[in-house]
Amino acid sequence: MSSFEDAETEETVPCLHMTFYHPCQGEKMMFRCLNFGEREQVRADEAAKFGRDSSACRYSLMDARVSRIQFSLQFYRKLHSSECCFEIKNLSKRTKLTVNQTELGYLNKVDLPWRCVVCFGDYQILAEIQEGESVDYFETHLHLAEVPILQERSLPSLPSLQPVPESGISSSIFLCQDKSPTEMDENEPC
Repeated sequence: MSSFEDAETEETVPCLHMTFYHPCQGEKMMFRCLNFGEREQVRADEAAKFGRDSSACRYSLMDARVSRIQFSLQFYRKLHSSECCFEIKNLSKRTKLTVNQTELGYLNKVDLPWRCVVCFGDYQILAEIQEGESVDYFETHLHLAEVPILQERSLPSLPSLQPVPESGISSSIFLCQDKSPTEMDENEPC
């Protein structure tokens, strides 16, 4: 047998493509710590956190209006299935996160659709999942949009998702109704 026949089959790696947009990105440079255009490996057992605190977040957004930890993405495999997915959880006590028009309050989470728009404050992120077989790690591939994502692409009507709180008990009432992000101590009540 040749070495080609003996070689193990290379498994493909799931990749989460994320395209970022903010109307002031040119002046404020809030994305300066993100590695655009490069694929980055993330272990499957780690949550990919996004926020202002570079010591707590793998992906730092340099903006005082962003929470220390704004949201996280967790890679997981569905029960009794080989299908791998991502869930997104809002970790900001002050700012709601929307996923395809579904509002998530603090600690609410939903499965990330294969293609969706994530928004908080003036931030818009197009997330697209590229499937793969690896269960040990996934990759992120970050991109920067020149124009608003919601205007740039003709996205089909994106379905609304039902948020699931960390407690497992669904609630449609969110304590914080403030739409614009305002930073405060994470321990202060809303």
